[in-house]
Amino acid sequence: MDAFPTIASASKAIAAKKLSPVELTKASLARIKAHDSALHSFLLVTEERAMADAKAAEARVMAGSAKGPLDGIPIAHKDIYNTADIRTTAHSKLLEHNVPTADSMVVKKWDAAGTVMLGKLATHEFAMGGPSFDLPWPPARNPWNPDHFTAGSSSGTGAAVAAGFILGGTGSDTGGSIRGPAALCGIAGIKPTYGLCSRAGVLPLSFTMDHTGPMAWTVEDCAMLLQAMAGYDPEDPASADRPVPNFTADLAKGAKGLRIGVIRHFFEDDHPVSEATRKGIDAAMDVYRGLGAEVSDVTLSPMSEYHAVGSVILTSEAYAVHQPWLKTRFNDYGELFRDRIALGAFMSSADYVQAMRRRRMLCIEVRDAMADYDILVSASQPGEAPRIDSVPKWGNLEKPSLTMPFNVTGNPAMSVCTGYGEGGLPVCMQLIARPFAEPMLFRAGHAYETATGWRGKRPALVA
Repeated sequence: MDAFPTIASASKAIAAKKLSPVELTKASLARIKAHDSALHSFLLVTEERAMADAKAAEARVMAGSAKGPLDGIPIAHKDIYNTADIRTTAHSKLLEHNVPTADSMVVKKWDAAGTVMLGKLATHEFAMGGPSFDLPWPPARNPWNPDHFTAGSSSGTGAAVAAGFILGGTGSDTGGSIRGPAALCGIAGIKPTYGLCSRAGVLPLSFTMDHTGPMAWTVEDCAMLLQAMAGYDPEDPASADRPVPNFTADLAKGAKGLRIGVIRHFFEDDHPVSEATRKGIDAAMDVYRGLGAEVSDVTLSPMSEYHAVGSVILTSEAYAVHQPWLKTRFNDYGELFRDRIALGAFMSSADYVQAMRRRRMLCIEVRDAMADYDILVSASQPGEAPRIDSVPKWGNLEKPSLTMPFNVTGNPAMSVCTGYGEGGLPVCMQLIARPFAEPMLFRAGHAYETATGWRGKRPALVA
């Protein structure tokens, strides 16, 4: 068995009865046991549940009644996804002993697809802030170097996928919480179009900016996971009632003829990135040109405008969610979360309304810019992962976020690894498509990944 199978390769091997879901799950559990004490990617390992899932999947495969391409695939869920009879904490003292009675819709869907659930993954407290060292569990660390940060808030998912503990996992993204960890951990992660995937049963942060989405080692694997995740859910008021396309159908079409617009001022002027990150993006554009794509620069409003709009909306809505607990259990939150969220108390209704008005204008701006392009490109993170003990408390306010613009607009956006920089740490780019054009996004990302060799390198873990 390949030590690091992808979902695509494992799925084919399981279907051909060359790979046992039970043995694959045992290997994942053994790897977690050997290495996660240094990475803290899991808050809870559900070994009994995993083995039961794996045995059931194997029985279906042997009987010729497999549920589909995800049957027998080991996954885990970010610990803001409710799981019936399994603790769901949001990595917070406030929910330290919380045990939901029902699964979230996405958990239900992945379970129906036959996935094997290995447990619950670290997050930043209530999917905001971090890294925090005053919570009941330590923060997740980067598999490429445990002294370094994962970004967040889907920190455990990023670390667990990169380390090979799971083949894929759930994340959520309100200001970059899928794309940030995907970038710093060197994996693929997509924030789908707002409304494509249900948020029912997922602990909320910002009602108009929260997205659920998958994270995995490759773009193809993300497409496979999204297939089992997307779809209308009347329990989510923002859910889009529209047919779900085949997300893998266009993977083999390549990049020839794609029109790619690079938002260069985002990562060169508005928030200058590391040299390795910039070189990675420039080299990726050369790859696309070599594959037959048309590449040119595109200009939008300064990124600071998108960041200001997103920050006001996110902080206001998050404060509304947490106001009751903030009044009664303020000191039970970690310092970082409570200090950041408390800013929402000082946002006025005028601030919120004006941000929503400007948001609409920025959505129109991106829509109009994309009339001439299939894909937009920016950076996902400003550079390689910093040391985990050097992340500034107010770093989210010091410079505009590279990911926030597309939470503001709701466009699908994906982080893809473009190589390695200082200390062998991953660097990345961000690909953006029109709303509900995920197949185009996967096509572009897959074309780049298969034309380069970055997916062949994994972090060397020390037991």
